[in-house]
Amino acid sequence: MNKKHTPILFIFVFIKFTLQYLAINPVYELHRDEFLHLDQGKHLAWGYLSVPPVTSWFSYIIILLGNNEFWVKFFPALFGVLTLIIVWHAIKILKGNLFALVLGASAVTFSTLVRMNTLYQPNSFEIMIWTLFFYSLIRFFNSGNNKWILITGFIIGIAFLNKYNIVFVLIALIPAIIISRQAKIFVNKYFYFALLIALVIISPNLYWQYQHHFVVFHHLSTLSKTQLVNVNRIDFIKEQMLFFAGSIFILIASFFSFFTFPFFKKYITIFWCLVFTLAIFIFLKAKGYYAIGLYPIFFAFGSVYLERIFQAKAGVLLRPLSLIIILVFFIVTIKIILPVMSPEEIIADPKILKKIGLMRWEDGKDHMIPQDFADMVGWKELAQKVDSCYSLEPDKEHTAVLCNNYGQAGAINYYSKYKNINAVTQNADYIDWYKLDIPILNVISVKTFGDKDSLRKNEKPYFDSIKYMGEIKNPFSREKGTNIYLFKKPKIDINSILRKEIANTKKEDSE
Repeated sequence: MNKKHTPILFIFVFIKFTLQYLAINPVYELHRDEFLHLDQGKHLAWGYLSVPPVTSWFSYIIILLGNNEFWVKFFPALFGVLTLIIVWHAIKILKGNLFALVLGASAVTFSTLVRMNTLYQPNSFEIMIWTLFFYSLIRFFNSGNNKWILITGFIIGIAFLNKYNIVFVLIALIPAIIISRQAKIFVNKYFYFALLIALVIISPNLYWQYQHHFVVFHHLSTLSKTQLVNVNRIDFIKEQMLFFAGSIFILIASFFSFFTFPFFKKYITIFWCLVFTLAIFIFLKAKGYYAIGLYPIFFAFGSVYLERIFQAKAGVLLRPLSLIIILVFFIVTIKIILPVMSPEEIIADPKILKKIGLMRWEDGKDHMIPQDFADMVGWKELAQKVDSCYSLEPDKEHTAVLCNNYGQAGAINYYSKYKNINAVTQNADYIDWYKLDIPILNVISVKTFGDKDSLRKNEKPYFDSIKYMGEIKNPFSREKGTNIYLFKKPKIDINSILRKEIANTKKEDSE
């Protein structure tokens, strides 16, 4: 394969990596979800209440590397770069030349993927692995080589161990294969070998789910009741057009290409897979970003198609114009899609963010700043105030830090100067991470809600000493008003009570 364009790829890789580290205003801290995934690296298992295990493996590596923010941000940036490289090679397989390569690389580099690739969550890996999944299908449809079916099976297995959403893509792939007259694959023995490979890879997680009464279904039910309750289908469709607004013309061109460009007709299964997956997500009222991983591979098709169209004289103007559109649109929307503005700057001019719905949180109401940004402030303040409380207690071995949610627990564990502090909560995976083999004699309680006087009254029968130690005052944090208390000299067996509460919570989760 021609390597003369490799230096250009390296330039895009450098730009992509650099953008990821410049895309966040220093005023922001880690996101609440990042704390949870990092703590999973301290408790390796084949599954978790919230996600499958792949992210925890990278978290373990991050911890070995020092657990600093550089490495936390490195891995999603890496997955973004790998997505770029996969699209680049897909363009080559589709016979694209220099312009198609640059156009496709620009569409990936200067897009909403920059935002996704700043967050250490399963999403960046998901986008990369879905792109690789479609790339392997391209290789199979192009060559007919059965090794690509086997490779696809391996990719499916890894994708499943990252996020279960790949199941919806696979469901959509079945009618896509039928409608595109590729049903002969169902009588190919390598198709079933691929399924076997995928099954072997995912089997440890399936066994873990079996051991934990398939908590994934409870997680999906909770997600539907809490986070998806205010999601509507029209918003989902609108968001699809906004994700890659600056390069949407490439996506539209790719969709036309399957019906107008004879060379691409053998890949039409991939187009129908997109259509049916989107239909499933719309039916289930999924969040808009669940579908982002579907699109990068279509930049490859669209770029090659536009390269052919722009071969006429008009192409002399259209080629540079298309690149300029992508770059200018990205520059204009940087302040909208990336956390580059401080909360104060957002409040000073919130009109555009409100207009496109970014100020609306999961509760369905508009707030001062986007929810994602509010999830990235106030954590250091919380950890510092808990540390101040923790430092006053000489008997740290018998002191527990109990929180209301995983963001609080994870932030304390990450930012605390006491690396063995082990803050926990009965929210998310932390319910399995309590240390109850040592008697708890003191409790630092982090309370999101509750009147101070009523809390003292409610807890007084259980502790001789109850002290209010402070609260989060950052006005932009979702945790604003969260209170911190120190409970000492218990009159009851705290360990026994916690065991009962944990058992009851798990029982409710399994029902």
